[in-house]
Amino acid sequence: MSGRYLLDSNVVIELLRGDQAVQARLAIEPETFVNVVVLGELYFGARKSKNVDRNVERIEEFAGNISILGCEHETSRRYGALKRDLAAHGRLIPENDIWIAATALQHGLTLVTRDTHFEAVEELDREQW
Repeated sequence: MSGRYLLDSNVVIELLRGDQAVQARLAIEPETFVNVVVLGELYFGARKSKNVDRNVERIEEFAGNISILGCEHETSRRYGALKRDLAAHGRLIPENDIWIAATALQHGLTLVTRDTHFEAVEELDREQW
């Protein structure tokens, strides 16, 4: 099924590690995006790794070949509403993941993730590659 997808950090990490299933799926999906928050998480991981230069270079190459979505005023609105709803139900998820979910909801994207805690965001479409 083709669609519009937002990749979570864990999926991008697997892609950068050479996961063939993720590579194959990415090759056939015409509209795939990442959020600046995901890039921030990737850069953080690279900066604390043993191969900083190599890992940063791989992220730079990846970022140069994918559409990147920033956080805007509308993203902030969605973040606030989403965090309120999650807190009201006692189901908070990591802070960065709220921003990622808000971005997916804002743009009508399916989040591709391997994290099960996104199940707490009921209106979020999710897939696992």
